[in-house]
Amino acid sequence: MKNFDDKASELMKGGYDLHIHTLPSVFPRSLDCFQLVKEASEAGMKGVVLKSHYESTVARAILVNQYGHAEAKAYGAVALNWPVGGLNVYAVENALRFGAKIIWMPTRDAANSLTFGNMSGDFFDRPGITILDQKGHLKNCVYEIMDVVKRYNATLASGHLSPEESVILCKEGRRRGVRMVLTHPEFSRTIVPAEIQEELAKEGVFIEKVWLNVVQKSVSIEQMVSTIRRIGSGSAFITTDRGQKGSPHPTIEMHRFVCALLEQGLKDSEIRDLIHNVPEVILGLE
Repeated sequence: MKNFDDKASELMKGGYDLHIHTLPSVFPRSLDCFQLVKEASEAGMKGVVLKSHYESTVARAILVNQYGHAEAKAYGAVALNWPVGGLNVYAVENALRFGAKIIWMPTRDAANSLTFGNMSGDFFDRPGITILDQKGHLKNCVYEIMDVVKRYNATLASGHLSPEESVILCKEGRRRGVRMVLTHPEFSRTIVPAEIQEELAKEGVFIEKVWLNVVQKSVSIEQMVSTIRRIGSGSAFITTDRGQKGSPHPTIEMHRFVCALLEQGLKDSEIRDLIHNVPEVILGLE
């Protein structure tokens, strides 16, 4: 089998990983933010997004950029789970004023996610959060969140919402001119069929492709590449969703991801879309 190590390393230079979990965290993680930006810099990457399920990561991104002395930049974000008030527009605006780039709808605390049971490490009982009212319409607070995200030129992502909720959210967000991301549609709790991914991509939604989903066998690399080709590399981006304790570090996993994409025959230009061009749009850097 052809060795793609060198080419993958070259393609990673200047790239981004927009979905990484780090310490400090209430969940077991393998590295802290300073280690992350150091390793990303050593790989020649330009930036990483810090994700926490239960708190904003904006302040830690500011500190790691100031004191980490790394070439790679950290970007903050917030997931709208119960510890930040759930669908809390004030938490959204506070994070965005400090420079957050991505707002995730509820993840671990989404009603859809909780129908599958608690995720590893969950430590409190709670009702699930849904973005829909009893009539199946978006709640008013969701519109408020969309408007604030748009005003700050940030990105709104679907988190662990149900496929139905995610489609409604993404379509309405695009109708209102919000930059939207469909979060890991190959994750076992948030599976969205390829044809619907394609439909959303045509409306301008960016589709996340996650290495962890391949590792956990929620999707094969062949299936993932088939969907990337179907929706077009200009509508997708790759992330690792790594940082779990005991797992390989994110930059190692991103290298494996790029190698796997090369083995499947994706062109250099397509991979540059996935790791360079589309992430820069999502971060508002284009």
